[in-house]
Amino acid sequence: MLPLKRKENIKNLANQYADSRLSWKKKSAYFHEQDQRYLSFLIPEGSKILDLGCGAGDLLSTLKPALGVGIDFSERMIALARINHPEHTFYVGDIEDCKTIKAIDEKFDFIILSDTIGSLTDCQETLFQLHQLCTRETRIIISYYSYFWEPALKLAEVLGLKMPQAEQNYLSTKDIINFLKLSDFDVVGCDWHQLIPLNLLGLGNFINKYIATLPLIRRLNLRNYVIARSLKHVVMEDKSCSIIIPCRNEKGNIESAIQRIPQFCDDIEIVFVEGHSADGTYEEIERVIATCPSRNIKLLQQTGKGKADATFMGFDHAQGEVLMILDGDLTVPPEQLGKFWNAIVSGKGEYINGSRLIYPMEDEAMRFLNLIANWSFSLIFTWLLNQRFTDTLCGTKVLLNSDYKKLKKEREYFSGDDPFGDFDLLFCSSKLNLKMIEIPVQYRRREYGNTQIQRFRNGWQLLKLVIHGYKKLKIF
Repeated sequence: MLPLKRKENIKNLANQYADSRLSWKKKSAYFHEQDQRYLSFLIPEGSKILDLGCGAGDLLSTLKPALGVGIDFSERMIALARINHPEHTFYVGDIEDCKTIKAIDEKFDFIILSDTIGSLTDCQETLFQLHQLCTRETRIIISYYSYFWEPALKLAEVLGLKMPQAEQNYLSTKDIINFLKLSDFDVVGCDWHQLIPLNLLGLGNFINKYIATLPLIRRLNLRNYVIARSLKHVVMEDKSCSIIIPCRNEKGNIESAIQRIPQFCDDIEIVFVEGHSADGTYEEIERVIATCPSRNIKLLQQTGKGKADATFMGFDHAQGEVLMILDGDLTVPPEQLGKFWNAIVSGKGEYINGSRLIYPMEDEAMRFLNLIANWSFSLIFTWLLNQRFTDTLCGTKVLLNSDYKKLKKEREYFSGDDPFGDFDLLFCSSKLNLKMIEIPVQYRRREYGNTQIQRFRNGWQLLKLVIHGYKKLKIF
């Protein structure tokens, strides 16, 4: 009877304070503004959003969905939501009741549980029911407070600075992740915000932007966010693949690339993007195409400059459902592309990044200063993207064509001058909440030609991009 009594108490409190909800929110306006700001960063406008435990619907409305649906078991809260936000749909219902979830005949881009998980009687079973509302692209976002803050929050209630609430579940970020795993969800990201939930004449805002995001310190923040995807919708079948090969002065590698690419699926398109070579690379590709009529090979001549421009040009012309990048220098062996294919079609990842820094390299495969730079960037990106990365500049990357189309829009948000495209892809994939994984590869020395990289000039460009990404991902 205890869970039922607790749930009834939560419902009664929600009904009791519904009419004064706005006045309570004003007392903690800065906290709610920052919370909504981060969720708006995660969720693009025009998405299809389901808000479970939506209260009076204020958060849902702030996110500007194309389709907004809210559910709450407080009749009074839902009544206010329908009055204040008539453009969205609101239901009275208990989200722990399977009938409530089954009554929703829709799939959503995002399903939000903002503090709701703290009131649930059975977190695992409630989360498990959400699979029926998901597609491959759906992201579950759970926001909650750190239980270390419990004494401060209770004090705020006593002082009349925070709306009273019933006893909540004591959940750390790891506990929430564990519930998601038990319910067949895969965590794609975590983040922590608001070390100071007050503006304090701008001091709190400064601390939250520049100090609260730092390693170790961020774990002390009040607010935590966990983003996950359904594992019941990740496996893909009968997919086609486009392999994009940017190449400039790589004549000696063209025929070898075609001969060495394995037939890991039935429908493989190979797209060469040639960058105005001086060694006859374009003519060599034409020759190879003529001698390999059984292979689906396309040739494009680059209109701009740089590897990034060539890569994105190839993506734009590709017909395959899966997009791969293979560097024309063949320092990552083409034979290893099957591993990347298996990882993405099995759903293990949605953005697959090669890593050259796990296995020993061949002699002269990478110069010492390049190696130091790659290690440094991997440490920085591990912090920036909130997950471990060992190699950010490996040329071999794989993602879905449908995700690339969404990623193109995010490139406008970052708008950096990335000469290689690696950081662009990482930043945008992170913001899209794609499941990002690494596959270690054997890295070989060049057999033909010279490197196109200018260490100091390109290194300075990449360092500026890291600073730009920090501003866009951490202090937006």
